[in-house]
Amino acid sequence: MKLYVSSYAPNPRRVAMFIAEKGITGIESIHVDLSTNEHKGEAFRAKNPLAKTPILELDDGRVLAESRAICTYLEGLYPEVNLMGEGFEERAFIEMADRRAEMHLLLGIANCVRHTHPALAGLEQPQFPDFGASQGQKMRENAAWLDALLATQPYLAGERFTIADITAFCALEFGRGLMKYKPGAEGLVHLQAWRDRIAGRPSAGK
Repeated sequence: MKLYVSSYAPNPRRVAMFIAEKGITGIESIHVDLSTNEHKGEAFRAKNPLAKTPILELDDGRVLAESRAICTYLEGLYPEVNLMGEGFEERAFIEMADRRAEMHLLLGIANCVRHTHPALAGLEQPQFPDFGASQGQKMRENAAWLDALLATQPYLAGERFTIADITAFCALEFGRGLMKYKPGAEGLVHLQAWRDRIAGRPSAGK
């Protein structure tokens, strides 16, 4: 299998961290350069017409896009270490936590960065700075909710590390780089402590 990824982007990092946590080996990693619009070229669009990374090219030639779908496929191939839930009930609650991390943390950070950061003007046209700023504020409101949650439990979905923690961690790291966002600097001590704990995992460097 071949995994097409891009530097600095949070979604490819989510998949790479998921793979590292599960200890999967043998997947070839191919870099797609967003800064040169390689993802918009004919060769890549033939694999993913939406011109987004990551994508996983299977051995039979089929291409799987979308981070969550790729992780679901890999979880099926490599059931252990389990990161998406044992049984329908746990799977549902982990998916809820993961979706919340994606929709209310990662998406807010991504929209803020895409529409306010000068370095991304070439990738996001047109930019809407007011929209980006409002997304950053909404993300901070959601981060405060997450901080309160993590005051009561060690991980996003409860008592153990799951895909939801991967999504939220990669979101915060993306925000830390391009928004200079650090939860602890804004009084969110529980979220900061959780982030620092996750950062100590070997997979966090992937």
